[in-house]
Amino acid sequence: MATLVSFHAHPDDESIGTGGVLRKASEEGHRVVLVVATSGEHGELVEGFTLAEGESLSTRRVRETHEAAEILGVHRVVFLGYRDSGMMGSPANDNPASFWRADVEEAAVVLAGILTDERADVLTVYDDNGGYGHPDHIQVHRVGMRAAEIAGTKKVYQQTMNRDRMRRGRKAFAARAREAGIEIPGGAENDHGAFGKPEAEITAAVDVRPYLAYKRRAMRAHASQIGEGSVFLAMPEEGFRFGFGTEWFIREGQGPGITETDLFEGLG
Repeated sequence: MATLVSFHAHPDDESIGTGGVLRKASEEGHRVVLVVATSGEHGELVEGFTLAEGESLSTRRVRETHEAAEILGVHRVVFLGYRDSGMMGSPANDNPASFWRADVEEAAVVLAGILTDERADVLTVYDDNGGYGHPDHIQVHRVGMRAAEIAGTKKVYQQTMNRDRMRRGRKAFAARAREAGIEIPGGAENDHGAFGKPEAEITAAVDVRPYLAYKRRAMRAHASQIGEGSVFLAMPEEGFRFGFGTEWFIREGQGPGITETDLFEGLG
């Protein structure tokens, strides 16, 4: 048995980005630990969703994370206690308690302590742009990579999105829509340049299609943020399999091209 620590910025990131590999690891008998930097208090409530009397969004999102973690087979959940930094350029970026303003070395030492205590074999973080430029996601990359150095964690995977596959999928969808007489706003021209990484930079692709039911249930557990009408839950099964059936990662020193299909590959 090995130990996977998955480091994320906010509640629901774990389900969207790595829900498949978390459930897969758990079912294969590995220990799974989820570390979340913030409680996501700057998230936007789903239209029509009402918090309970006296309940803060922060409290709600922490509870949702624990519910999602149970669905995904996570054995331990740790919140680091930083404030949500909001989107890039927002006033929340300037809060000295925000994760974006955290000292990278100090935060890395805290995470490294968890990695050491758990004897982590594998760590997941985000790519250097945080997937799409969110400050807390970028900070997860910085803190996570440094923590792995301090703790000597063997394998570090940067979760990302396959930008080229997204482009191909959008073009194919737009073409099918046109055949049906439907015009998609933006057509196939959106090149997803701010999202993920080019396919050539990705070194690991994990097939998580057998775990998609768990992944979707975990997303649904984050009811304050992911409504039934959201793109995640409203899309048909075929679309969900295309969009979420593979989870993509970069590991330094690997490649070029996809060289791994299992985050635990090569661990003795």
